Amino acid sequence: MTTRYLGKPVREPIDDLDTFSAPEGIGTITMTSDEVTSLCPVTGQPDYYTVQIRYRPDRHCIESKSLKLYFWHFRQQSLYCEQLAVTIRDKVVAVCQPRACTVTLVQKARGGITIEAVSTYPEDTRG
Repeated sequence: MTTRYLGKPVREPIDDLDTFSAPEGIGTITMTSDEVTSLCPVTGQPDYYTVQIRYRPDRHCIESKSLKLYFWHFRQQSLYCEQLAVTIRDKVVAVCQPRACTVTLVQKARGGITIEAVSTYPEDTRG
């Protein structure tokens, strides 16, 4: 269990996630935020996202304050929607080692187009 941020003032974004021990009997956890932004790699303008992380924990769960601070660190990064979905998935898998994880990222419409990118672990190889 790592809780470096919970209950402490934090005034800057982080590139990490805190975890706590998964309670016995927990099945699937879904965490959703519509407060995620990054910068378009081409124009430098902000892109706004809704992100949903759905995972089946093994031994660890993600602590929500650290997740909010982790999302904050993307604000000044230039990333395409698709790469951001993979980046978030990789962090969740590395930190809490879930049995399964799906990250769904929806980029709010720009130019009339909404993008939804889904990244799963273990990867779905059925195409």
